[in-house]
Amino acid sequence: MFKHLFKRKNADDQPKKSLDELINQFKKSSDFMTLAIGSQHRKYIITYFKQLVNMQSIEDKILEPFQKLDFTLSSVHEVENVLPIEDISVTRDTKEILEKMLRGYVMFQLHKDDKLVALIKVQSFDTGFRKENETENEFSVVGPKIGFVEDLDVNLYLMRKTVISENLIFKELTVGNKSKTRVVLVYLEGVTNPQHVETMTQRLEDIDFDVIFDSTMLDQLISDNSSTAFPLFLTTERIDRVLFSLLNGQAAFFSSGSPYAVTGPSTLLDFFVSPEDYYLPWVLGSFFRVIRILGVFFSIFATPLYVAIVTYHYEMLPKDLLGPIIFSRTNVPFPPVIEVLFLEITIELLREAGARLPTKVGQTLGIVGGIVIGQATVEAALTSNILLIIVSLTALASFTTPIFKMSNTIRLLRFPFILFATAFGLVGITFGFCFLLVHLLRLKSLGMPYLVPLFPFRPTEYRDTFLRLPYSHTAKRPSYLRPLERFRYNPNKANKTKRKSNLDNE
Repeated sequence: MFKHLFKRKNADDQPKKSLDELINQFKKSSDFMTLAIGSQHRKYIITYFKQLVNMQSIEDKILEPFQKLDFTLSSVHEVENVLPIEDISVTRDTKEILEKMLRGYVMFQLHKDDKLVALIKVQSFDTGFRKENETENEFSVVGPKIGFVEDLDVNLYLMRKTVISENLIFKELTVGNKSKTRVVLVYLEGVTNPQHVETMTQRLEDIDFDVIFDSTMLDQLISDNSSTAFPLFLTTERIDRVLFSLLNGQAAFFSSGSPYAVTGPSTLLDFFVSPEDYYLPWVLGSFFRVIRILGVFFSIFATPLYVAIVTYHYEMLPKDLLGPIIFSRTNVPFPPVIEVLFLEITIELLREAGARLPTKVGQTLGIVGGIVIGQATVEAALTSNILLIIVSLTALASFTTPIFKMSNTIRLLRFPFILFATAFGLVGITFGFCFLLVHLLRLKSLGMPYLVPLFPFRPTEYRDTFLRLPYSHTAKRPSYLRPLERFRYNPNKANKTKRKSNLDNE
């Protein structure tokens, strides 16, 4: 049924591009450079991707020899005798030109319209010791460990190195009246909907701000709603998360001086997806994702439910549980809301202190401080031991969120729900949930509903939301992103390979 759609995914079936078409495609990206080199009497053309080559090597091994050249080249083959470089190949095959230029080769032409070119291998872009930089806030047990750094050119090099495609487009902008910060918009042409690219470009160009220190500032400046606590764009330092977003049909941008990439449009469920879900078997990935989502609900509603039940609805508790709760609160002089707020604020203080201190000191403070303060408050009858357990579990559950910005939002949401529970009990929690739901329904990211596919209801898009189904069921890109290319890969090929292997074994 979908055979004609899958056929577009096979590169061998696609019409071969001419050299002019290939160069025009390259020119759409801001890091594609064209230089005229040689003497005053004769100029030659070299083209390359700035993020993939070492500029010092180009100057030393290409520009300098041609400046000293005292004769005119009659054939492109003579380049091998002029340049002190071993890896030089002469070809007119556009497929070879495409592959090698995207791997850091320089293309040499005698004339602009020549179809026969020389591909010259120069030293690749030097990322220095930060090349193997590990992510600081988004840890991964399984999968790549390399993250982005503060150097914009290094980040773009990592993108070019990972995605070998002429459709990976870089669009460079300048933002900041005084800082003149370089901002690069990244997307996959032919996959990302142009409307998303145009909207993000327009919002970035319309920013009127003096100094941009980090990409997270741009995130807030282009947000659809700046008054919400929910992040409307996904901020990440992981390469694999950005690539997954691009392949789904989203756009991303980087800014100089920031180790974070910002992707959008984003949905609420995107913030509870971890790249590890795709590196593990789908059963384990789905299980951990469900645990993560349940942990979020527990973190938000556990302490408000405790306040509501102990204050208004104690008859809901089983008789076997009612006795221990009454006994634990016998000597506590405060009402449940004061007790809960005291512990919650204490946990937040420990978090902030641990985050601001050096790593080893912060870990020690968190462990020792939590144990000492918890034991002391129970013995001093300032709080009950049952509530101490609940607050500790809610703190642990909030750390299951893979994105730090969403984790902060969840930490904040507990406090208004506690106040609603104090005032009206379970009715207050219900009222607060309805208010939160209405707020989420009104949010948008680049004009796209924030709760999609929950609302508008898209049951066919649930293959990769609460559960991560096998790859044979997740070949389609999300339709709500309106991608130009619907399928990411052909699952039928893998199934055919499996069947063929089984037949051969028989």
